[in-house]
Amino acid sequence: MELFYLIVFGGLAVIVATMELSKNNNDRINTSSAFNSFKNNYLLVYSLMMAGDWLQGPYVYYLYTTYGFGKGDIGQLFIAGFGSSMLFGTIVGSLADKHGRKRASVTYCITYILSCITKHSPQYRILMVGRILGGIATSLLFSAFESWLVAEHNKRGFEQQWLSITFSKAIFLGNGLVAILAGLFGNLLVGSLAMGPVAPFDAASIFLAIGMAIILSSWTENYGDPSESKDLMTQFRGAAVAIASDEKIALLGAIQSLFEGSMYTFVFLWTPALSPNGEDIPHGFIFSIFMLSSMIGSSLASRLLARASIKVESYMQIVFVISSASLLLPVLTSFLVAPSKERGGSITFAGCIQLLGFCVFEACVGLFWPSIMKMRSQYIPEEARSTIMNFFRIPLNIFVCIVLYNVDAFPITVMFGMCSAFLFLASMLQRRLLGVAERSRQDKVRELEAEPLNI
Repeated sequence: MELFYLIVFGGLAVIVATMELSKNNNDRINTSSAFNSFKNNYLLVYSLMMAGDWLQGPYVYYLYTTYGFGKGDIGQLFIAGFGSSMLFGTIVGSLADKHGRKRASVTYCITYILSCITKHSPQYRILMVGRILGGIATSLLFSAFESWLVAEHNKRGFEQQWLSITFSKAIFLGNGLVAILAGLFGNLLVGSLAMGPVAPFDAASIFLAIGMAIILSSWTENYGDPSESKDLMTQFRGAAVAIASDEKIALLGAIQSLFEGSMYTFVFLWTPALSPNGEDIPHGFIFSIFMLSSMIGSSLASRLLARASIKVESYMQIVFVISSASLLLPVLTSFLVAPSKERGGSITFAGCIQLLGFCVFEACVGLFWPSIMKMRSQYIPEEARSTIMNFFRIPLNIFVCIVLYNVDAFPITVMFGMCSAFLFLASMLQRRLLGVAERSRQDKVRELEAEPLNI
């Protein structure tokens, strides 16, 4: 492996270790033993859920190719997954609010295990069913667990600021350390042990089953609005009204869709960006580099969220501007660095620059997740939390489906330029959110000050 990759990996690993070991009392929040027990239980479950997800990611495309499917057929399978998440996401979100977030979390495990089982079949229709099930599971993963956590945290009377600890640790572990270990474990199963490309999916099923057992044995149920009089359409209307009537919720949804849409587009584009002429790049090792970068971001987020004087709405403006600049690098290098015309070989100078820029973007991703979770816990009403969170994913899934369908229609620089523009727009909306939130706080203060005068 080239020295460049080892230097980048080693440098990032040193940064992560230094940031974690150098935390002082100002970077930590004093908590209770009851909260620590609750937090550790959730982190264990969340890590198992993410292990089940990360084990599958690197091998989905590869598995389909071993079954003899071409790029077009595989593209349709991926679109089915995102389309399923878009169509069924709001339904499962509403069911989670009404019938219980614990039940929804168990449903995630069962649905994803069934999706993994379908990977054993080379039949296109069965694989399509698996992708649809996977889309439903993804909607539950990114709504039910967070909704359960926030509701249970509040129900047990823990301090609101302590939520930020759980959020940042969940991203550090689930989207960082677990992702790296899952990538290495998957590589061991498929490569060293030669168990075939379906082995990571079987391993994912085991992790999901263990997580489901812990949920069933240790979690209590909580709800949004369990009112029997509220059908799905009533819940949809309630969520839509909440978004339309509260500018903070609408801005938060737009910001989330813009960032996640750019992030998922990046997932599809980084490989051709780093190897435009078929350069030989270590995909798995680069994935680990990205996850280390994400861990740096989540570690930094834990420091920022621990300080009550620092507003999440304020520093996220800077994060979005930096992420916008990092995804603009492929556009700039196309103009400033002479393109290589050699086929194959090692990564080019332009590719090295872009890889460093992509590491910065992944650090921004690590900052984004716990920060957006914190803002959602502040602004989204409890009674329709899962429904509203899945409403946010509708424009995201539409955007990703359009990108997948037209991925060959535009030059890669145009796609990155579009993502950069979306991220800059997100920074503008974040600035607007800060202003609206500040005015809302001031109005509440004035109302409290005026209350004694009205008695």
